[in-house]
Amino acid sequence: MPVILRHKGYRFFFWANEGNPREPLLMHVRKGGAVAKFWVLPDARVAESYDMSPAELRELSQVVKDNKELIERKWNEFFPE
Repeated sequence: MPVILRHKGYRFFFWANEGNPREPLLMHVRKGGAVAKFWVLPDARVAESYDMSPAELRELSQVVKDNKELIERKWNEFFPE
């Protein structure tokens, strides 16, 4: 489970096995029991969430947008085509 970045106690990561066939570029976010999944491309958007407020999801979506290049680079390094 590579952790790509941290923000205000949230961990942004992806699983080493993101499905077979692999899902498109995504980011999981967790803080305590609260979790969310974001699609990264073409634009960051919430795929699903549990126990996160709309304000949290907006903030986290912006973090994903702001770090899109880093996330994409780390994803491609971990999952070379």
